[in-house]
Amino acid sequence: MSIPLEDYALIGDCETAALVARAGSIDWLCWPRFDSGACFAALLGTPEHGRWLIEAADTALRVERSYRKDTLILETRVETTAGSVTVIDFMPPRGRNSDIVRLVRGDRGRVRMRTELILRFDYGRTVPWVNRLRDGTFRAIAGPDMVTLHTTVPLRGRELTTVGEFEVAAGTTVPFVLTHGSSHLPPPDAIDPQSSLEHTETFWRDWVAKNRSPGAWSDAVTRSLIVLKALTYAPTGGIVAAPTTSVPEQLGGTRNWDYRFCWLRDATLTLLALMNSGYYGEAGAWRDWLLRAAAGAPSQLQIMYGLAGERRLTEYEVPWLPGYEASRPVRIGNAAHGQLQLDVFGEVMDALHQGRRGGLDSRDEDWAFQCAMLGHLATVWNQPDEGIWEIRGPARQFTHSKVMAWVAFDRGIRAIEVFGLDGPVDHWRSVRRAIHEDVCTRGFDPALGSFVQSYDSKELDASLLLLPTVGFLPPTDPRVRGTIEAIERRLFVDGFLLRYDTNASDDGLPAGEGAFLACSFWLADAYVLLNRVDDARRLFERLLGLRNDVGLLAEEYDTHAHRLVGNFPQAFSHIALVNTAHNLARASKPAEQRSAS
Repeated sequence: MSIPLEDYALIGDCETAALVARAGSIDWLCWPRFDSGACFAALLGTPEHGRWLIEAADTALRVERSYRKDTLILETRVETTAGSVTVIDFMPPRGRNSDIVRLVRGDRGRVRMRTELILRFDYGRTVPWVNRLRDGTFRAIAGPDMVTLHTTVPLRGRELTTVGEFEVAAGTTVPFVLTHGSSHLPPPDAIDPQSSLEHTETFWRDWVAKNRSPGAWSDAVTRSLIVLKALTYAPTGGIVAAPTTSVPEQLGGTRNWDYRFCWLRDATLTLLALMNSGYYGEAGAWRDWLLRAAAGAPSQLQIMYGLAGERRLTEYEVPWLPGYEASRPVRIGNAAHGQLQLDVFGEVMDALHQGRRGGLDSRDEDWAFQCAMLGHLATVWNQPDEGIWEIRGPARQFTHSKVMAWVAFDRGIRAIEVFGLDGPVDHWRSVRRAIHEDVCTRGFDPALGSFVQSYDSKELDASLLLLPTVGFLPPTDPRVRGTIEAIERRLFVDGFLLRYDTNASDDGLPAGEGAFLACSFWLADAYVLLNRVDDARRLFERLLGLRNDVGLLAEEYDTHAHRLVGNFPQAFSHIALVNTAHNLARASKPAEQRSAS
């Protein structure tokens, strides 16, 4: 059985990230960036596929952990019969190389410890060549990658594993520094662990000091914002959906996707979460990444891109990894990048509009790009597509996709009306009106009293909760109320919300998945717009209760197994948490900002 996701914490340097288990092992790390081949892949395999363990040799009586306040520095306190130690794990902000620092600090008595390092590149397949340099540094090389380990602990090789035993007395600290470099270059210089710790703590606390989180849930919001910062690829400003791939949406199932890319549909909610929290620099960097990635012929707009805007995200399977909880296949890359998803046009237009409203600088060429997008969308908005959930079954006329096409033209029109920009406003108004009439005629089922997932369907979809949020209809419209109430009846299961009923939907995949956490936050937002504030607060508090002990959320929650599932930690879940907290606590609410834009 795999380690529960709840047992993992995140460390990162804003270029890559690692998952640290409560028991002391780092089980997932992709160097030198989020989407590289893992050198620790035990999360999806076995320890033999790569991990780094530091643990007490004596039986642990109690293990407690937490982040240092307002940082991504993890401290794990281990109590044994012989004494206690604290393992401090962090990744300093990226310098010339990426480093992982692990400090074992003696707090009481004298504790026997052991370490075991298994490096495996290419997602657990490639065993590196390991040797010891003259200065005692351990170096591992395979292809383009080199990893060095600096420590005062005597190490030795054993069956393709580097191991060592040591003791830590109260008042002393034993350091370990693991560094990635390019194999054709000299080994990277060792960093000083203690000064790196101080620098890392200052970096995070200075960053958090800019935060304008709402008071009632400031700790939860701050932790979520730190996660978003950690999932930001600093060189480009792109934000990955998650640092992992193929963590299943259903334990033992096949809904296993690579989320180490940047999705356009996250754009508006990400922008609002960052701007409302005071992070205009990060919001501007994300907006700039968005413009660079999407630039080009509008007909070639993709739903997602790589960290630097890469377009080719070819999907393939790695059969040598058994997968998390034997969930196969393990996938690298994501074939959905080639799908038609009309909603991304609305997301891009809305994000750029919200950026203008928020005071982010814009350029003439940005508007020219937006006009070109609307020119193309006017010719394709009525086509079937794969929709927000990236189905792998037949394309269809998704209601949410049409609504977001309406949003695209609405934001273009508002840009002309509010900012005095120039464009074919009468034509856009005509298209906007046609889309609105089409959705209200074909996307609404009078018998159900609700909008439906797709035209000529009886199925519901949580994305319909966004109709009032994006301003398509006011929350007081009886069709909106009817839709929210229908979704509550049919998709609200065990206190949380499903995206849609996978048992009834022909989405091209076997049925079954957990409750989608972002959708549950959307329901809370819808409650706020309906003035059902008590219901919103109760649901929000229930969702906060799903966070693990260090405040992290996955993509979904399995209400039967009572476990987090899906890629972890999930940016979309944390973005939704931040926005719902603002909706509940602020006079100026993100949902109202977007719907009244």
